[in-house]
Amino acid sequence: MQADRRRLNAPAGGTTPPTFAASPNQTPPRPTRSRKPDEHRKIFLRSGIVPSASGSAYYEIPPQSPKQQDSLLIPQSSSLKITCTVHGPRPLPRNAAFSPNLLLSTHVKFAPFATRTRRGYVRDAAERDLGVHLETALRGVVIGERWPKSGCEVVITVLEGEEDGWWGDARSGQGGGKAGGWGLMGVLAGCVTVASAALVDAGIDCVDLVTGGVAAVVQDGDGPSNDGIVVVDPTPSQHSEIRAACVVGYLQSRDEVTEMWMKGDAGLHAESLVDSAVKAASLARIVLAEVVKEAVEAKMSIGLGTSNTNGSVREAEGKQKDVVMTG
Repeated sequence: MQADRRRLNAPAGGTTPPTFAASPNQTPPRPTRSRKPDEHRKIFLRSGIVPSASGSAYYEIPPQSPKQQDSLLIPQSSSLKITCTVHGPRPLPRNAAFSPNLLLSTHVKFAPFATRTRRGYVRDAAERDLGVHLETALRGVVIGERWPKSGCEVVITVLEGEEDGWWGDARSGQGGGKAGGWGLMGVLAGCVTVASAALVDAGIDCVDLVTGGVAAVVQDGDGPSNDGIVVVDPTPSQHSEIRAACVVGYLQSRDEVTEMWMKGDAGLHAESLVDSAVKAASLARIVLAEVVKEAVEAKMSIGLGTSNTNGSVREAEGKQKDVVMTG
């Protein structure tokens, strides 16, 4: 019988992946936040990474390197890596109903290896919810009247997502690294920003650049206040407890919020939590505006016939640099 050459067959026997674990007597230290409460992490953003798509972008927040390197092979905190492709606008099928506006559809999917717990190939409830929130954030930005009976699809793949907590809590039996869903808040903020960059790269008219920002009310064990403090761009693994979090899609020039998702009990910090999320979105806009500017300059240089070796490199601030955003 001839073997099927059109697919990669699995091994005949079962395989066991290697597992790297620390010694039972070794207590790994919890990573701590070295940034100020109003300080954002560095953001790397690049557009035009997929030539076959109408528009594309890549978004990354690298993990913070600890001051003291330990002997553990497992990283202390995860990073955030998101890719986005835009397909369209393109005509709808002939049997579709007439639509005077552009039909925008969003699709958010985690890669199977994006989190510590391996995900399936079919979208789950959390991924569908992220798609609904992203669609709401983008609907208030795209000028849909200019493309009647047309459709546009925004496809986002999360290559690496932030964890809900520190893996050491789950290892010690506290369960902090298994539940909460706080990592999805940062993922949604990154999805909004990278989708905005991809829409601009596709040449779709928008009323403004929309960026996502996230803030949280955290309570650390050694914190000076029992009521918690509001931090910008939280990392769930760096805090022992997160009481509430808020994600917004913000248009800075129009001073409008297209999407808001608040989770938890903010208490008296509800208003300051929203203001901090808006501030985080404003800081992310600095990177997005610089990327759009460099992309336009690169396209103009190609149209004029001038050579620009660095035109395809669209980073946060110059060549091989990231933007350090401060409050």
